[in-house]
Amino acid sequence: MNQNPSAPAPADDRSLRILLWLVAVGFFMQTLDGTIVNTALPAMARDLNESPLRMQSVIVAYSLTMATLIPISGWLADRFGTRRIYMGAILVFVLGSLLCGMAGSLRELVLARVVQGAGGALLLPVGRLSVLRAYPKEQFLAAMSFVAIPGLIGPLIGPTLGGWLTEAASWHWVFLVNVPVGLLGWLAATRYLPDFRGEGRVRLDVAGYLLLALSMVMVSLSVDGVHSYGLPVVAAVVMLVSGLACLAAYFVRASRQAQPLFPLGLFRVPSYTIGLLGNLFSRLGSSAMPFLVPLLLQLGMGYSPAQAGMTMLPMALAGMLVKRLATGTITRYGYRTVLVTNTVLLGLLIASFALVPLYQNVWLMLLHLAVFGACNSIQFTAMNALTLHDLDPHQASSGNSLFSMMQMLAMSLGVALAGAVLGAFSDRLQLDGHGEGVVLALQGTYLCMGLMTLASTWIFWQQSPESRLTRRLQRLDVTE
Repeated sequence: MNQNPSAPAPADDRSLRILLWLVAVGFFMQTLDGTIVNTALPAMARDLNESPLRMQSVIVAYSLTMATLIPISGWLADRFGTRRIYMGAILVFVLGSLLCGMAGSLRELVLARVVQGAGGALLLPVGRLSVLRAYPKEQFLAAMSFVAIPGLIGPLIGPTLGGWLTEAASWHWVFLVNVPVGLLGWLAATRYLPDFRGEGRVRLDVAGYLLLALSMVMVSLSVDGVHSYGLPVVAAVVMLVSGLACLAAYFVRASRQAQPLFPLGLFRVPSYTIGLLGNLFSRLGSSAMPFLVPLLLQLGMGYSPAQAGMTMLPMALAGMLVKRLATGTITRYGYRTVLVTNTVLLGLLIASFALVPLYQNVWLMLLHLAVFGACNSIQFTAMNALTLHDLDPHQASSGNSLFSMMQMLAMSLGVALAGAVLGAFSDRLQLDGHGEGVVLALQGTYLCMGLMTLASTWIFWQQSPESRLTRRLQRLDVTE
């Protein structure tokens, strides 16, 4: 029986607790698979007879698929029910993981990652919607804070777990480990996940959604296609212009629709527009780092997959430790001061990774990683709070969906750009993924990604100056 989405589900405390764990595990699976493959990429390349410098499409396919499906997750849940969509998402995710583990070529692996991303895209939004409708308003923030914890743990252990599985078994288990966890989650969902649907039928702007999805796919593939798939430069340019044309057509259509996918009124909120654009452009460099750092450690410095994963731990740990400090810093100095200063530091830190191969002391490298992780965490916290804190309640749902989509798109574009730049350097140096020239190509890539991050500082400079923020910042859940 369907339940009224405006009222809490009539469930006992035990069922509600299990619901939280169920959604948290789904979020953990989603975030884990965003980073677990990074340390396994060189091993995958060897088995699939590919250059390790051309493996970024494995990451891009997952992130891009998630970005394209997040916008319709809420509509699907309202139309078909949260239980049915969530259970279906788990099965698709498990199927994609199984196909990834069985892949015998890079093309098969990329296609399997698309299937996996299609399932992962729905896990958090639909799970979060279930929690929103099952819990009273006064308990929702505490519930979502609990659900957000796995989102921090997944990226923390992902590179280490991926490196360990690659060495202890094989890279295939990076994906196959999801199968038993996913099936257990599916069984739990059949019993404990409430089935909510929206009141009435909300019409989906299918044409608008297709325009937006096509624009994201074509822009991303135009960046990644030349190096990964041998796409001619002319074809890449045509694809890029076509993607931008689709995006422009979406905005024209949205201005004429009574119920567009994302209301254009969102962009009349200055802080939302600045935060959204800042998230997209400043994340390009930081999103590329989980892809670039394992390559430097393994191909350039001779680390094993497990050693590379362990070496990246300080980056994630420092990011978690400064979360509490970030809010106080933003409250004291204001968004513009924090974001302008921190974006400059972040860009310089990314560029300075070109110095890592020159370090004689491993502790200096670990400190470098930790400082980057801390700055990156402050950047995410500040950007997230800036983007959402001025939205009215009626704008929160669509604004958050667009924000989530932009985050995933930035991850996809960041890795695609890093792969394209790395490919350009490797082609110039005539590299095959091995030898001393790899370090030089990676150093050039770090410098370029750092400069891109520095350029995004101008976006945050447009935020109005302020010395203190309202207490609304302290009520926001700005964790990632």
